[in-house]
Amino acid sequence: MSQTTTEQGAPQAPPTKKQRQAARIAEAASGSMRWMLLKILLLAIVDAIALYAAFVLVSHREWLVLGVVVVVAVLVNWIYFSRKRIAAKYLTPGVIFLILFQVFTLLYTGYIGFTNYGTGHNGSKDQAISSLMASAQERVEDSPTFPVTVVERLGTLGLLVTDPEDGEASVGTDEQPLQDAPDATMEGGKAVAVDGWTTLSFAQVIQRSSEIEKLSVPFSDDPNDGAIRTPDGQNGYLYVSTLVYDAGADTMTDTRTGAVYSDTGVGAFTAENGDQLMPGWQITVGFDNFVRAITDASIRGPLISVTIWTFVFALISVASTFFLGLLLALVFNNTRMRFRNGYRILLILPYAFPAFLSALVWAGMMNESFGFINQVIFGGASIPWLTDPTLAKVSVLIVNLWLGFPYMFLVCMGALQGIPDDVNEAAAMDGANPWQIFRRIKLPLLLVTVAPLLISSFAFNFNNFNLIYMLTGGGPRFEDVSIPVGHTDILISMVYKVAFTGQTRDYGLASAFTILIFIVVAVISIVSFRKTKALEELN
Repeated sequence: MSQTTTEQGAPQAPPTKKQRQAARIAEAASGSMRWMLLKILLLAIVDAIALYAAFVLVSHREWLVLGVVVVVAVLVNWIYFSRKRIAAKYLTPGVIFLILFQVFTLLYTGYIGFTNYGTGHNGSKDQAISSLMASAQERVEDSPTFPVTVVERLGTLGLLVTDPEDGEASVGTDEQPLQDAPDATMEGGKAVAVDGWTTLSFAQVIQRSSEIEKLSVPFSDDPNDGAIRTPDGQNGYLYVSTLVYDAGADTMTDTRTGAVYSDTGVGAFTAENGDQLMPGWQITVGFDNFVRAITDASIRGPLISVTIWTFVFALISVASTFFLGLLLALVFNNTRMRFRNGYRILLILPYAFPAFLSALVWAGMMNESFGFINQVIFGGASIPWLTDPTLAKVSVLIVNLWLGFPYMFLVCMGALQGIPDDVNEAAAMDGANPWQIFRRIKLPLLLVTVAPLLISSFAFNFNNFNLIYMLTGGGPRFEDVSIPVGHTDILISMVYKVAFTGQTRDYGLASAFTILIFIVVAVISIVSFRKTKALEELN
């Protein structure tokens, strides 16, 4: 038995069983303590984020979202401080992210599809009233000068106002009317600081002068009382709107023209002649977006064309990439071919590069004036690959074939290698020729594996936004339509343009289109998967 020695050279007895056990316990306790400290640190970060979110939500009076944040934070702490709930500790992060990025997104998109949310209708009615009256404000000629101090809280600018008559201080923001601030710090008869707010220095006021000039703090809860505005961050003046809001009659009157605008249920104050005051507010419109997509000729025409092209694009893309990939897989599955591994590597290179980058390269190669294809391959010809409606569609299909066949090549290569050689030998002994072996044996067995992937490929190409956006941008554009779509746009790129491009952005209509896309893809997928069950009998 080995022995240890001391520094003086005297032999030392090896550790006893109890000593070794105590050392293991101490080591385990040390490791457990480190994990406990790490867990407390991570939970502290989560709680800090939740606390910050709570302050922001309270300032914006988002009580429902605040309740959800508090419940989730309490639930997370209860789960991770519990000695039990082992499964929940692993599932909680994934469930939270699933709800946040998938379930909530789907439900919110569905909700927006039944509203008029978009340009001019992106807030509440109270916000619309405040915005309308603020946009029509004019300075009162005999307005007294209010000493003001620019303050900030949680990223929101406000004004600390001193009444020139009684010297009382009040504070407010764009969305919060002036409220008394009795605890304000006074210097020379002017309020310069207040608890809970950060006073901006002179340099900060100069730096943010453009924001401060737009700042309009309501004088009271009644929008007709006007607002305090400051041009220099030092002195404020009373501004009154030329629009007068009658809360009882729910009307807005223009004092300059005498026109009366009322709430007719369309999400905007509307006059008798149909003129509207913008911005309006968000309301629920039911199925109006879906009806408008079908009945409005300026939308129905491009919608039908885009829908047809989307199906054609997805079907041809799946068929062409599959058959080219299958053909190449059959060729390079031959064991007698030399250097076939090198060929395989070359064939999958298009799949290795990012699709959006490849689409940009192809867009440059297909340029009509100086593209590589026209200048080198066709000797300086001027072929409008991306500007002619028909050629643009052909170009999209060619590029998508180049991008997609390596994936199908890999899939078919793996599926073919999974078919036993005994099956082919038995068929050959029975007198079947190579075509019969492929059509009656290999292809059905191949489809057992590949059919679900073909369905997923169809769904992917049905929403292949990157290729369309990077290659053609959806162009060339349709003429005489109310939405900015083109001949090569598919439904998803049309949704993007309706929602995020143009002078008017209609999120409600775009969300309605998204719902239709979801229904179409879901129905096709369900039917296709049911049909593919018949192929399982061949396995």
